[in-house]
Amino acid sequence: MTLCQLFLQSEAAYACVSELGELGLVQFRDLNPDVNAFQRKFVNEVRRCDEMERKLRYLEKEIKKDGIPMLDTGESPEAPQPREMIDLEATFEKLENELREVNQNAEALKRNFLELTELKHILRKTQVFFDEQEGGMHTTESMTRALITDESRTGKAMGPVQLGFVAGVILRERLPAFERMLWRACRGNVFLRQAVIDSALEDPSNGDKVYKSVFIIFFQGDQLKTRVKKICEGFRATLYPCPEAPTDRREMAMGVMTRIEDLNTVLGQTQDHRHRVLVAAAKNLKNWFVKVRKIKAIYHTLNLFNLDVTQKCLIAECWVPLLDIETIQIALRRGTERSGSSVPPILNRMETFEDPPTYNRTNKFTNAFQALINAYGVASYREMNPAPYTIITFPFLFAVMFGDLGHGAIMALFGLWMVLKEKPLAAKKTDNEIWNIFFGGRYIIFLMGVFSMYTGFVYNDIFSKSLNVFGSTWSINYNTSTVMTNKALQLDPASDYDGTPYPIGLDPVWQVSDNKIIFLNAYKMKISIIFGVVHMLFGVFVGLFNHRYFKNKLAIYCEFIPQVIFLVFLFSYMTILMFIKWVKYSATNDEPRFQPGCAPSILITFINMVLFKSVEQTGECSPFMFAGQQGLQKFLVIIALICVPWMLLAKPIMIMRSRKEAAHQPIAPYSNENGDAEGALNPNNAAGAPAAQQAGGAGHGHDNEEMSEIFIHQGIHTIEYVLGSVSHTASYLRLWALSLAHAQLAEVLWNMVLKNGLSQGGWIGGIALWAIFGFWAVLTVGILVLMEGLSAFLHTLRLHWVEFQSKFYSGLGYAFQPFSFELMLETSSSSTEE
Repeated sequence: MTLCQLFLQSEAAYACVSELGELGLVQFRDLNPDVNAFQRKFVNEVRRCDEMERKLRYLEKEIKKDGIPMLDTGESPEAPQPREMIDLEATFEKLENELREVNQNAEALKRNFLELTELKHILRKTQVFFDEQEGGMHTTESMTRALITDESRTGKAMGPVQLGFVAGVILRERLPAFERMLWRACRGNVFLRQAVIDSALEDPSNGDKVYKSVFIIFFQGDQLKTRVKKICEGFRATLYPCPEAPTDRREMAMGVMTRIEDLNTVLGQTQDHRHRVLVAAAKNLKNWFVKVRKIKAIYHTLNLFNLDVTQKCLIAECWVPLLDIETIQIALRRGTERSGSSVPPILNRMETFEDPPTYNRTNKFTNAFQALINAYGVASYREMNPAPYTIITFPFLFAVMFGDLGHGAIMALFGLWMVLKEKPLAAKKTDNEIWNIFFGGRYIIFLMGVFSMYTGFVYNDIFSKSLNVFGSTWSINYNTSTVMTNKALQLDPASDYDGTPYPIGLDPVWQVSDNKIIFLNAYKMKISIIFGVVHMLFGVFVGLFNHRYFKNKLAIYCEFIPQVIFLVFLFSYMTILMFIKWVKYSATNDEPRFQPGCAPSILITFINMVLFKSVEQTGECSPFMFAGQQGLQKFLVIIALICVPWMLLAKPIMIMRSRKEAAHQPIAPYSNENGDAEGALNPNNAAGAPAAQQAGGAGHGHDNEEMSEIFIHQGIHTIEYVLGSVSHTASYLRLWALSLAHAQLAEVLWNMVLKNGLSQGGWIGGIALWAIFGFWAVLTVGILVLMEGLSAFLHTLRLHWVEFQSKFYSGLGYAFQPFSFELMLETSSSSTEE
C-alpha cells in the first residue's frame, strides 16, 4: 500500500471519482475533519440526492403495496453525469406528484363510496325497523304509546307526543359502550335499535377492513336530540339523513345505488391509471436507486477533498495498492476524457510515517476464510496472514473432531449443492441471517465435509458402524460353540494378529470389540497432542517470517529461538516418546521389557521429567524407553528452563544497551546535495537512522517506550508463552474429547433408535422401520450434523484464534476500505431490506 496525492480539475473530478468507484481500489482520506457536514462544498448536491432517494422510497412503498414485481436485471448502470441529475429530479417529481394526486383522488372517491355504502345499509336496515308493526301499528306509533305508558306510571300529565329519530353507523366494538352512555345520559328516555352490517367496509385513509353496525335512536324533544347528537359525535358515529316516509326512503335508496355504480366505474378507472403509473415506474426503479446512490456516494467522496486557492483544482489523499497504480491512472484518464477536460489528473506518491491499511486480496473461495481471521482482528500492515494456512488446517482440525464418513458426506453434499447452485442462490436475496451465514461459508462447509469423510474413513466410522473394505488382519482361533457361549473372549495380538498394518485407518474388528473405547482413547488422545504440538510449532515458525520482514533481529535471537527451544525440548520431545512407544512396544517383540505390559505411561514420564524425579527399574520392566533417557531428559528440562530468563531479560537488556550507545554516539556531519542538513533528519537515510535501528533493529517498535514498560511487557509476554505452551497443548485434547463424544452419540442413536426398527419383521416391521428411520434421520441431521457440527466448528475456531494465531499474529491493523460502488450498493440494499 502507498499513500498518494491526487490533483483533479474541478470539471473532471466527478467523472474521475466515478471511474474510481467502479474500480474499487482507492481509499480516500478526509482532508476536512474539522469542517461540519453542512458546510462542505457539495452539501447541496447531497441534499438533492437525499430528496431523490426519498421520492424513490415513496414509489417503492406504493409499488410493494400493490404487489407489483420490480425488475432487477442484476446490472449496475454507470453513475449519470451531473447534468443528468436535473432530468432525474424532474422525472421523480413528476411521478411523485402524479401518484400523490391519484392517491388523493382515490381516497376522496373511496370516502364518498364509503359514505354511500353506509347510507345504503342504513336505508335497508331502517326500512326493516319501520316495517315492523305491532298489531298493525307503525313502529313510531307503538314507540309513542310505550313512552306514554311509561310516563303515566310516573304520574305526570300527558299530552300529544311526537317522536323524533336519528340514524347512523358506528364501529361494532364501540356499540356496547355507546348504548350504556345513551341509557345513562338520557335516563332511559331513548329507544335504540341496531343491526350488524355483515360485510367488512374499507377505511379510505389506510385501507384497513372495519366492521360497523347500523343504529336508529328514537327520542322525544329537542333537548334529548341535542344530547343524542353530542353522544354520537363523542363516539365518532356517523349520522345520515333518513326520511320517515317510505316513498322518500325508496327514492333515496335508488339514487344511492345509481351513485354507487357511477363511483365504482370511476374508482376502477382511477386504480387502472395508478397501476399503469406504478408498473412503468417498477421497470426502472432498481436502476434509479443505483444511479442516485452512486451520485450521492460520489458527492460524499468529493466532500472529503480540499480546494486549492484558485478554486479550480481538487486535492485528495488516498491509499492505493502499489500493484494497481497503473490501473488507477488508466481509470483517471478515462474519467478525464469522459468529462471533456484537457487537464490530465496528477497522482503523486507521498512519504508517510502512518501505518497503511491492510489489504488482503480475496476471491469467492478465500473470502470466507479471510472473514474468520478478520473476526479475530485485522492483520497489521505486512504482517503474515494466517488465512492461506487456515484453508487447510481449519477443515482438517474440524474433521478430527467430526470424523464420520456418513455425517461428513451429508455436510459435503450440502456444501457442494450451495457451490453448484451459487448464482441462482445468490440472486435470491434474503434477509434470513442463518441462511446468509451458511451460504457465505459454503466453501468452508464443503471442505469440512470432505475432510470429515477422510477422517471418518481413517477412523473406519460411518454412522457408528465400520466398513469392512480390506478385510480384517485379526483371526479367531476358537470354534463356533466357544465363541457363541462365551461373551467375553480376548484375542492375543501375538497369535491372533498377522502383524501386517491395516492399509488405511482402523481395522473393522475394533468396532465390535468391548475395549474399543480404551483403544480409541489412547489413539485419539495421542494424535490430538501430536497435531497440537505441530500446529503450535508451525505458528512459532510463521512468526519468524514476521521478524525477518521487519528486520527485527532482536526478536529472532531473544524471542523466536528460546520459544522454539522451549517448545521442542519439552512438548515435541513428548510426541517423539509417543512414536517410540508405538514402534518399540508390541506383543511380537521377543524382549520382555518391550512387551505391551511394560510400556511406560507418557504422561507419568513427562511429569517425572519436569519434576526431576528419578524412577528405579522394577522387575523386568524398565521405566525408560531407550538408554540414556534420564540424562537426556534432565538436559532438555534445564535448557528449557534457561530459555525462560532468556525470553524475559535478553530483549530489554539489549534495548537498554543500544539506547546508551546511541546517547553517547557523536552525530556525524552530513549534507545533502543542496548543502543543508535535511538528510541527517531523514529516517530513510542510513546516516540519519538512529543507532538503535542500525544495530540490527534493536529499537524496533520500542523507540518511544519507557524501559519499565518494556520490562513489564516482556514479562507478560514470557509468562503468557510459558504457561500458554502448557495450557494450549492441553487445549488440543478437545480434538480427542469431541471425537469420542461424536462417535458415542452416533452409537447411542443407532442402538436406541434405528436398531429397534431393524429388529422387527413382516409388513408391520416395514412400516415401523419407515417411521423409525425418519425419526433417526431427523435426529442425525439435527443433533449430530448441525449441533455437533456447530460445536466442532466453534472449538476449531478457538484452536486457530488462541492456540495458533497467538504465536505470531497481533491483529492490530485496520482494513483497507476502498471507495467501491459494489460494496456501497450491497450495504445499502441490505440495510433497506432490514
